[in-house]
Amino acid sequence: MIILKNATLIDENANVRTRQDIIVEGGIIRRIVSSDSPQEDIAGGNSPERSAYLNNIRDDDEVIDCTDYVVTPGLVNLHAHTAMNIFKGIAEDVEADVWFNEMIWPYESRMTAEDIYTGTVLGIAEMIGNGVTAVADHYFGEEQVLKAALDTGIRMDIAPTVFGTAPDFKDRLSQVKEFIKAHSNDSDRVALRFGPHSNYTCPGSTLEEIVDTARSMNLPIHLHLSEEEPQVITSREKTGRTPFEVLHDAGGFQTGVLVAHGLWVEESDVPLLGEDTWFAFCPKTYMKLGYGRGGFFSNYDRLHFGFGTDGAASSNTVNIIEQARLFALLEKFERRDALVMDAAAVWKHLMEGHTALPFGSGRMQEGAPADLVIWDLWTPDTCAFYNPLSAILYSAGSANVRYTMVGGEFLKADGRLKLNVKELMQDLRLRQKELLGRGKGKAQVYYG
Repeated sequence: MIILKNATLIDENANVRTRQDIIVEGGIIRRIVSSDSPQEDIAGGNSPERSAYLNNIRDDDEVIDCTDYVVTPGLVNLHAHTAMNIFKGIAEDVEADVWFNEMIWPYESRMTAEDIYTGTVLGIAEMIGNGVTAVADHYFGEEQVLKAALDTGIRMDIAPTVFGTAPDFKDRLSQVKEFIKAHSNDSDRVALRFGPHSNYTCPGSTLEEIVDTARSMNLPIHLHLSEEEPQVITSREKTGRTPFEVLHDAGGFQTGVLVAHGLWVEESDVPLLGEDTWFAFCPKTYMKLGYGRGGFFSNYDRLHFGFGTDGAASSNTVNIIEQARLFALLEKFERRDALVMDAAAVWKHLMEGHTALPFGSGRMQEGAPADLVIWDLWTPDTCAFYNPLSAILYSAGSANVRYTMVGGEFLKADGRLKLNVKELMQDLRLRQKELLGRGKGKAQVYYG
């Protein structure tokens, strides 16, 4: 057992409870008991139930005094190109077409398996450090992405990227299908789905073919839609439809869909969405690349959405709290209304992102997976604080994440990552040197 004693809890609905014990056993939250409610579990002299736990602690059990800590469900990152942490800072202050066509995609075309593995581990390390316990990844080199997920212990929903415009489209789709078949039962911390890149890189029948393959295997998809206004304009010019209409006509909303971005979703797109359609909103990327306000802000109250980080080459971090924070501040600023998006509402959307993934995580409930974050808010960064939820959303950083737990296993403990960070940095230096030495190649796809 792991017993977290006397904690302040914040659940997925932004409810705050003080003086709680959490008993973790077998990878799940076994019990949550109050420490000062005599009619419940823990009276001043301890109830029989609490005594049964505390008096039978074994030598290999762990007890953590959380009197000065706050415990929440783990955080979820709904859209990440995790391996792109290796490109953090390589393409700054450029427009989107230059960012993709002249910088990122040419470098990506010459990535090795080692680059993808190291970049993915690096991104996972940053996420764990920031309290992320589950992530939806969208990238190629899926064998290395899977290996990184298994080696680090994070929960990862993996969508291998498929480009319909690539010369080897048919072979690539078959490859992804076989990968999913081979690895669908590797771990309860890994889920797999299909990852068509977007409607503009999967034109014509290619998007429909990917969707049909996913539906035949009863699997969801994860793709980019309506990231910026020019994509919508170009889609209308070429097809007479918005990107959402293109996906709808391909049968895409008849399965689960994780929409990366959807910033320029239109009101007429909303009725096309399925019950299991989720948006991963990544505001820092939109701000950096100058994408504009889009239609998302006018329609989000009718959408299922959480937050993503995109790749660290565009967002510079994979800190999901930062993305949620920026969303709230943008709304307040643009609408000139300090009340339009309060901390509780933002927190609920952040937690609701877990529902888009199949892990059952994100719940501070008995029987739920023990995916938890223990926050130390008694630091200069967050003190003085009067509301722990506001302190987390508006002030906290990775240094405030004292412990990150997935399935009852600490991936960060007492402020230190379980990973060997020194070895990771040494490997990263080598990968970075070789990557720059190889230089840019020629991308097989084009953004725009």
